[in-house]
Amino acid sequence: MRPLSSPIYLLSSIFSPLSPTITAVTTQPSPDARLTSLDQFRGYTVLGMFLVNFAGSFAAVPAVLKHHNIYCSYADTIMPQFFLAVGFAFRLTMMRRIAAGDASLAYLRAAKRNLALILLGFVLYHLDGVTKTWADWQALGVSGFFKNAFQRELFQALVHIGVTSLWVLPVITRGPGLRLAFAAGSALLFHLLSQSFYYEWVMGRPGIDGGPLGFLTWTVPLIAGSFACDWLSAPGPSQPIPRLLRWGATLMVLGYALACLNLQSPPAKVKLGPQPTPGSAVTGLLVEPPFIPPTRPVNIWTMSQRAGSVSYLTFGAGFSLAVLAAFVWACDVRGHRLPLLTTFGTNALAGYILHGLISDALKPYTPRDAPGWFVTAAILAFISLCWLFLRGMEKQRIYLRM
Repeated sequence: MRPLSSPIYLLSSIFSPLSPTITAVTTQPSPDARLTSLDQFRGYTVLGMFLVNFAGSFAAVPAVLKHHNIYCSYADTIMPQFFLAVGFAFRLTMMRRIAAGDASLAYLRAAKRNLALILLGFVLYHLDGVTKTWADWQALGVSGFFKNAFQRELFQALVHIGVTSLWVLPVITRGPGLRLAFAAGSALLFHLLSQSFYYEWVMGRPGIDGGPLGFLTWTVPLIAGSFACDWLSAPGPSQPIPRLLRWGATLMVLGYALACLNLQSPPAKVKLGPQPTPGSAVTGLLVEPPFIPPTRPVNIWTMSQRAGSVSYLTFGAGFSLAVLAAFVWACDVRGHRLPLLTTFGTNALAGYILHGLISDALKPYTPRDAPGWFVTAAILAFISLCWLFLRGMEKQRIYLRM
């Protein structure tokens, strides 16, 4: 794989289509060989990531587009959708490769790919802390390095995808019962560890997207994606949309029901969100639904992307299935397709890497307290630049794959 190693290479990929120095990273399969709905769903998810990651720091942006860590906002629905798409593609690829030849080779290639993704995450995110002098390193020691360097920064999107995929690898090609049990068992293990110590640690540290043990609950949307793959790939006149909606609704209701257990548990020891007042008592059976800020103290049952809570990932998996159902209807049934989403969806890894660089280029001159019209213009400029680079790569059939 040839990396996009410099801005010069990126610019040449856009403005010099005949340059002999540019070669394609990989060849994109023909549209007929792909599921249009999955590409469009992934493209929508990439577009949503661009929006919430760039816009979230500005005061003029509505709260629902920001991450709050004490309830599920629209911004928090984006990452589970990536995992759903990963689980879909993971199972589809594994089943095809096993059917075509050596199963052991298919598993080896999957392991290598996800280890490479973790390595890429290390390069992008870095480790916690720094040693400026040799004396600092000696004081830290090897044990201190392993204790402190891997707590927070490393565990972001790409590393979570890589670690979760490795965790799920033994069951990704198995039957539905085993996969469902594996997802439920992983979620239960995460909750037990959170009850024991992990919730207070990851919220107080604070961690990112569930922290080092987050892979246990990110398993839920990834496994949900593997089921979506089964439903959309089934031979004959299958009806994937009702299944996607039925399971999506079931998981969303289950996630919300788990969140309502907040009322039966004491508030978190870490001060987050609304705090209890002396003499106050928790009443009622239901907490605020997703997308609505809480009015009660939060705890281990609260939907939280930072905590990677079971309620959040269960609801997120269901919401993702429902969104995918909408794209299956619009694309595979009605035949609609947006070129913008195709551009974003077929080169998601490149988009992920590039959007951080483009954001860093624009934000120094986009004040956090800028008025709404200025923020809107900045968002449009940001998304346009992301599209410009990705469209240029698409024209030359340059796609980043691990």
